[in-house]
Amino acid sequence: MQIKIAYTIAILLIVASSMIISAQSARLIAKEGHELSISCGSIGVELKLCRAAVEAWSKNHGVEVEIIPTPNSSIERMAMYQQILANQGDDIDIMQVDVVWPRLLSAHTIDLHEYDANAGKGHFKAIIENNTVDEKLLALPWWTELGLLYYRKDLLKKYHFGLPKTWEAMRTTAKAIMEKERAAGNHAMWGYVWQGRNYEGLTCNALEWIKSYGGGTIVDKDGKSTVNNPQAVKALQMASSWIGDITPLGVLNYDEEESRGVFQSGNAVFMRNWSYAWALVQSKDSPIKDKVGLAVLPKGGTNGNHTSTLGGWNLSVSRYSKNPTLAVDLVKYLTSPAQQKLRAMYSYNPTYPQLYENRELLEANPFFSIIRQTLSNAVVRPSANSGEYYNRLSYQFWSAIHNVLSGQKDSISSLSKLDNSLNRINHHHGRL
Repeated sequence: MQIKIAYTIAILLIVASSMIISAQSARLIAKEGHELSISCGSIGVELKLCRAAVEAWSKNHGVEVEIIPTPNSSIERMAMYQQILANQGDDIDIMQVDVVWPRLLSAHTIDLHEYDANAGKGHFKAIIENNTVDEKLLALPWWTELGLLYYRKDLLKKYHFGLPKTWEAMRTTAKAIMEKERAAGNHAMWGYVWQGRNYEGLTCNALEWIKSYGGGTIVDKDGKSTVNNPQAVKALQMASSWIGDITPLGVLNYDEEESRGVFQSGNAVFMRNWSYAWALVQSKDSPIKDKVGLAVLPKGGTNGNHTSTLGGWNLSVSRYSKNPTLAVDLVKYLTSPAQQKLRAMYSYNPTYPQLYENRELLEANPFFSIIRQTLSNAVVRPSANSGEYYNRLSYQFWSAIHNVLSGQKDSISSLSKLDNSLNRINHHHGRL
């Protein structure tokens, strides 16, 4: 902990000194009474890191910056943005946006290249391409996320199990260890927890299952549905078989934090979650500290693929900001390599490839090699192919999946109905 504190202080000093030149130019722009506002992490470490970075920039630039509280739920946060932007309000200058939102908000955000022709250079190319709409760079990457498999390495060792490579092997291993632990007295133990609530997180999980079996990516590049196929059916039948067996019925209401709560309390063998959870399960007060391993998500059978849904958050500037030049300067600072290196010490994956080779970060994040491996096989949610209709697509997708998981409908009829619905929208709008 002392090393981490010393490292953090050193980074802050380096960052502060590197801002002197840009701070001097920014003071020429800033005038008395000018302010900026930003929405960023709403809880925990995420909010603390945001606040510390914003305060450092604010102090060096002589500009007051307000951090606007936003809902933790991505759906509620998006609804808040849409309400403000629809009225062309300047309540928020800088918005923290999900990886699937740049196109959805494209009418309300500025082209960052108009303020800095070099904006976006050095980041992973795929993320910059995701954030570019009609040749306009609408967001800069802040950190990237991927779905990963968390596992109790102590329990696998205790019961002589290897790390499962397929979903089928994961289920067998999870059930065997769950039953042995329950027999030993831990009646709260489950085999596998994940995100099954009726929300965007379920879209991410289900897309991973389906893609791992070779069942498509919901829609193709032309917006035509790909969900109605035998491999997608097989993937959903697999996931449905977990409910009440290795997965609690309550998972149908779990989001990321609820699934982490079960796993971190010591009551699950495996967990699917984003990489942010690593720092939390490894915290000094975690009951499972040093008992956890990380791996790529299992593949769909011996002929399937390891895959993970690409996640992450970016920063965009509102078209209605009264201080866009200052806002862009703050965004560039927050997404800079120095800031991302600091945040990576807390498991926020950087979007600069070179940081994955940094010795200090590799020591703090031994799973970086897994992140790099998973990035090469990541699946992107089809927001670019569906444009302004992505929310409608995702809602229909996760609702259909939830109906199958809850036993209200079978996978064959549910996917067939979803397929027809998505293609009707595609036909009506020329694309989804």
